[in-house]
Amino acid sequence: MAKIVSNFFISLDGVVERPDQWHFPYFDDEMGAVVGRGVEAATAFLMGRRQYQEWAEYWPSQTGGEDGDFASFINSVPKYVLSNTLTEATWQNSTLLAGESVADRLREIKKRSDGEIAMSGSATTVRWLLANGLLDELRLLVHPIAVGRGQRLFEDTPTHPLRLTSNETLKSGVLNLTYVPAS
Repeated sequence: MAKIVSNFFISLDGVVERPDQWHFPYFDDEMGAVVGRGVEAATAFLMGRRQYQEWAEYWPSQTGGEDGDFASFINSVPKYVLSNTLTEATWQNSTLLAGESVADRLREIKKRSDGEIAMSGSATTVRWLLANGLLDELRLLVHPIAVGRGQRLFEDTPTHPLRLTSNETLKSGVLNLTYVPAS
């Protein structure tokens, strides 16, 4: 049975929005190895509508250079798209999950799959997954910066007890933390 694993670059004050504006000074080979291990473990990818639309526009045309390996991975891996507004998902190997039975369909996908169904970003999707008992792991790369504004991972949400299962401090001061639902 597969597990759903969410990965975030997150600031010390909980901001996950626009990491391109604050994350890169902390990215080094050590963090690259952490991110790489997550990609290697992924057998499928889960995303919300907004991320799907952004990535489907960009990644299919990427073939070489620094992004070549990730482009090859993301273009070929099965992708599950959670959306009630999209009518189709045309990017290679994409399946649209919509309607009232999305949680049940995702549970079925988990049951018949192996490995990790990874996701990156999408606070809205993570909150939905937690509310529906579908998130298995939350992996956070907590950056030593207070961004001060922007969407936070948990805003106006119910309480979700989590249990820390692994922690590591990178040389950059970034904390690599893994949590699972406590219940």
